[in-house]
Amino acid sequence: MKTTLQRLLGALICIHCCVVDGISVFAAEKIDSVVTLKGLTVTASQKLATVQELTGIELQSLSTTTIADALKYFAGVQIKDYGGLGGLKTINVRSLGAQHVGVYIDGIRITNAQNGTVDLGKFSLSTLESVSLYNANKLSTCQSASEYASGATVYLRTRKPTSDSVSLTGRWASFHTYMGRINAQYSRKGWSGFVDGEYLNSKGDYPFRYKSQYEDTIGQRRNSDIEYGRVEAALFRQGFSSHFYYYQSERGCPGGIVRRLSDKYTNVGREWDRDLFVQASYRHLFNEKYELKTNLKYAHEYLRYCTDYPENQNTAKVDNHYRQHDAFASAAGAWYLADWLSVNLAYDARMSWLDADLKRFSPVRRVDQKTVAAAQINYRSLRVAASLLYQHYKDYTRLKVGAADPLSRFTPSVSIGYSFNALTLRAWYKTIFRAPTLNDLYYTQAGNRNLKPEYTRQFDLGAEYNYSVPRWVASVQADVYVNHIDDRIVCLPIKGTYTWSMMNYGKTYCRGLNMTASGRYMPGPWNFSLLTSLTWQRDLNRTDPENKNSYNKPICYSPTLSFGITAIAAWKNYSLTVSELHVGERMWSYADPEDVLTPYNNVDVKLSTVMSRFLLSLEVNDLFDVQYEHIPRYPMPGRHFRLTASFTL
Repeated sequence: MKTTLQRLLGALICIHCCVVDGISVFAAEKIDSVVTLKGLTVTASQKLATVQELTGIELQSLSTTTIADALKYFAGVQIKDYGGLGGLKTINVRSLGAQHVGVYIDGIRITNAQNGTVDLGKFSLSTLESVSLYNANKLSTCQSASEYASGATVYLRTRKPTSDSVSLTGRWASFHTYMGRINAQYSRKGWSGFVDGEYLNSKGDYPFRYKSQYEDTIGQRRNSDIEYGRVEAALFRQGFSSHFYYYQSERGCPGGIVRRLSDKYTNVGREWDRDLFVQASYRHLFNEKYELKTNLKYAHEYLRYCTDYPENQNTAKVDNHYRQHDAFASAAGAWYLADWLSVNLAYDARMSWLDADLKRFSPVRRVDQKTVAAAQINYRSLRVAASLLYQHYKDYTRLKVGAADPLSRFTPSVSIGYSFNALTLRAWYKTIFRAPTLNDLYYTQAGNRNLKPEYTRQFDLGAEYNYSVPRWVASVQADVYVNHIDDRIVCLPIKGTYTWSMMNYGKTYCRGLNMTASGRYMPGPWNFSLLTSLTWQRDLNRTDPENKNSYNKPICYSPTLSFGITAIAAWKNYSLTVSELHVGERMWSYADPEDVLTPYNNVDVKLSTVMSRFLLSLEVNDLFDVQYEHIPRYPMPGRHFRLTASFTL
């Protein structure tokens, strides 16, 4: 087995070759029966921000179906996937934790007051123009206060139609998976919009092989089915944009593959979801000196989780129902005091309600207010940005023990950058916290109303270089970073194994390196592109010096090395994409030094072509049928296929 140093050197050699040999990901866009190939942007459009981006059209060249599939190509990202199409998919950036990552659609955050995480598997790429990942936060004028309140941010930008069209898409995939989608677009007299509907049904019964020191078993994933319907609609006009989203699903919760008395790897848990939100935003510039942006949003989420079945002999029987309501409003103003100076002020208010039919659970209401003051200086080659964010949380409940104490904090951030022609140097510092979720505070028999917020401090030093000549385009950026997290919120047993409670127990120290390099070479009708990303980090537990089993040991699920390489070759109406993703060894428990998840390499291949009004693509995921896990005993699907056909009028 290669050492970590050997792997790191090999990955850096790959990065160097990528810069020399050419770049990026592209996709086919039909223009007068000729396919034009556009490049994938992976560098910062704002020199102060550490950002990676994939554009929506170009995402068609990658083997992706959900947002989680796209984000795995970015440096510094770890995706937790509980297996199959129906498995929960969350994102962790630079080991900050899923609750520290904000996910935004058109500048308005997707929220979950109950547990603070967003299931990325519920959101499709079909309506998006771009997917962007910002370490810290985006740096632009007229932002809402919430956009400053995360350790990392994911921006999903909806595609605005430019013509009238109707498209039909069908997909057949492995494991009895079938999908149908219809999309209708409208653009006329300054208005544009779309309606997009999708239905998917999958048994998810993929085979797996599980090997450990004591077992080597071949089985089939059970209770991993999913059936969902999704409807989205959007309307745009100049500074106005709106978005409607509805998602309904029923899925199995497969659980870990633990051998049952019936000699089957199964779990009878079922989950039903109904998610809805509607949002609107308006932005207007007054006299080129003042700018105003307002946001409104209402969201409703329903979740039912049931394990109360006669055949369930190994899991506690429950049939719980959860309902969330969320109302959000914000106003942001920007003042352009000079060509080199702008000031941004914003105020956000959010009210969340959570109700559940758990025993001894009382409905909880949370009022969340945020205010930010920010300034940006752009003078010649120097750029500076600074912000001060104030957050206030107050909960209301009818419980006898009362609600948690109100929480109020100020958190600053500052960024500085300087450019030398094509080279830019940048540095930034940000401190932020996440408030305990309603589950953390009030969940029956586990909630702790005395929890402190979880604090993060981030330091980053980076450089970016862009190079362009006829037929050649290249870009490379690298960032070294240090993260500190204090008062991590974890669930620990307090009275034996049957009584657990949420506690502030944990400090972590993380240092790392993120690199991306891309290049493109365009000789005649050919287009060759290459995209690479590299993450090296040491994320260490600094909680208890007396605990020799965990102190200064790597945080669970945090690999030291991971990297990805995507290569695309296109000729006229045909394109071939090959992607490889490597994830290194990572611990999953401190109980035994041997409790590690083995490294794996995942190779995906996609072949696509455009013929008149038809688009055809064939994908092979996990080409070499590598058996791997993101979570112990939750095996991922091995080699599988997807055939997609689309017709546009």
